[in-house]
Amino acid sequence: MKGGAARSVLLGSMLFLNFMMLPVWFVPLLPYVKALPGGGSWGLWFGLLMGFGTFTSPLFGMFADRFLNAEKVLAICDFASAALLAAAFFVSSPSVLFVLLLLTMAFSMPTWSLTATIALTQADPNVYPRLRIFGTLGWVASGVFSLVAFGCFGFAGFDASPWIFAGGALTGVAAGVVSLLLPPTEPAAKGRPLSVIDALGLRSLVLFKDRSFATFAVLLLGAMIPFQWYNVYAAAYLKDAGFQYLTLTMNLGQVGEIGFMLLVPVLMSRLGYKRCLLIALAALVLRNLSFLFSSAGGPSAFNFVAILVHGLIFGILVVGSQMHVNAVAPKELRSQAQGFIILLTAGLGVFASNFLFDAILARPNATGATPWSLAYAVSLSVAAAVFVLVAVLFPGKKSRAV
Repeated sequence: MKGGAARSVLLGSMLFLNFMMLPVWFVPLLPYVKALPGGGSWGLWFGLLMGFGTFTSPLFGMFADRFLNAEKVLAICDFASAALLAAAFFVSSPSVLFVLLLLTMAFSMPTWSLTATIALTQADPNVYPRLRIFGTLGWVASGVFSLVAFGCFGFAGFDASPWIFAGGALTGVAAGVVSLLLPPTEPAAKGRPLSVIDALGLRSLVLFKDRSFATFAVLLLGAMIPFQWYNVYAAAYLKDAGFQYLTLTMNLGQVGEIGFMLLVPVLMSRLGYKRCLLIALAALVLRNLSFLFSSAGGPSAFNFVAILVHGLIFGILVVGSQMHVNAVAPKELRSQAQGFIILLTAGLGVFASNFLFDAILARPNATGATPWSLAYAVSLSVAAAVFVLVAVLFPGKKSRAV
């Protein structure tokens, strides 16, 4: 195998395994925790796990920028995540499980920004969306654990068992091995003076001096409120709606994501980043409108409409943002900047989303059921408001990321 092809295989495998590791256990986590003795009151805190985990992303990015090759930092994160998930397999106490999974997320969430840094360094940035498809394939393939459990062992309850953590641990070990085989991505700022701001991984905040970047960051955070609401709570809603294979059902969105991901660089180059953001936000409005109709007693088919537009939303809001940041951030800050984007999208966005919607869901409706319709009406309103703000405030020039 030629060097370029071998590199692509390794980068694809890196993305596949690192994005497979999380959904195996995180997608069905809330229903699993609520079934544990005393787990009913822990929903909000487990929903915030992803948000807590992202706070370490800029810090690990700082290590990759200044001290240690990015692929080695990635390997450390993968092996540590695997060990912690293996320990979680044996835990049934919600409080102890929360601590273990909080530590898991502290090592797991930085892998998203580290894999972006490595792929964008080792390959042409415009090729990144095609490579990122392997991450989507990994997310989709996470459902294979439940299929194997049922097909080979007749075990239909994989998504509601501690075996979800064993599946994540096995994936983490494989991801760590692949990370050690990657070509070197050396720290661009190695040997430069280190300040307290650098030590905390916060040097990327200098990008906010650019008004365009500041506007981009604030509007992206606003979009994350309805976006992350789907990621955290959709499995619980689908379970209440009567769906059994939660991971497989939600992974239909990732199947569509494969095609949408190929369109991202084309759309950004032809339409510009503002129009692309508007398309993604229009799809976000459609998703919440569909869930609202379904939760209010409409046809169940609306749920699938909401799921299938996931790829278009994710491709532009997340992958497109990573491409944009890679283009505007100085080389010596790119790992930290990618970590900041993960903090913004999967961290602060998760916090804002969870606190808002947990307050809504904590108040049963007149029949004593979960007020899903009210929650989706609020999510729809937020998505529509962000759409209007992007149309009015966001610069209309083409993205510098392509």
